[in-house]
Amino acid sequence: MKIEYNLKSIVPWGRTLDEYRAMFLLNKKDLKQKILGCGDGPASFNVEVRALGGDVVSIDPIYAFKKEEIAKRIDEVADEVIAQVAKNKEGFVWKNIKSVDELYQTRMRAMREFLADYTEGKKEGYYQYQMLPQLSFIDKEFDLALSSHFLFLYSEHLDYEFHLKAILEMLRVAKEVRIFPLLTLKNEPSPYVDRVIIDLESLGYKTKIIPCDYEFQKGANEMLQII
Repeated sequence: MKIEYNLKSIVPWGRTLDEYRAMFLLNKKDLKQKILGCGDGPASFNVEVRALGGDVVSIDPIYAFKKEEIAKRIDEVADEVIAQVAKNKEGFVWKNIKSVDELYQTRMRAMREFLADYTEGKKEGYYQYQMLPQLSFIDKEFDLALSSHFLFLYSEHLDYEFHLKAILEMLRVAKEVRIFPLLTLKNEPSPYVDRVIIDLESLGYKTKIIPCDYEFQKGANEMLQII
């Protein structure tokens, strides 16, 4: 399945290191590993981990664009996204994030931190325009690969073949893969999770569904670990 991206089709929405810690149960040891973030978008995760001395590369189609273009797109969609969340508040769990206003402030802070780092970070190779299911990295270049709010979430848009190929490619370039969440955009269990587990285990991988410390989308409180 080939995906065509343009800036108008992308809704940039950045998450923080604290959210990544909770979603993926990242501990101090994890954050000292070489990490690949798949679909990080305008998250502050990359710059925050590097500020702690960590080593992170993020990939995303949005990195094809310049800082000014991404900033303009953020301005275009932020208020609309927040309005939709406010309209559908019952579909979310206000635990990690306590209110719509806190959500807005958290997202905008993350995206501002990303934008401040982006131009130089891209030159240094921390932000790379690459897309699953085909990456340019060598085998086992990373210790840990993370997929935040991409695989499984977009099960209606990306077919099973894409999911399996993408995960196998992440496993090619990293020793361990973690994926969050396991629900679709409709808050339903992805129909691909069980199939992925069966196919991966038949290939010799070990999989585990682990409850995590994060829940914003209602019911989205588990991640898939693959080694």
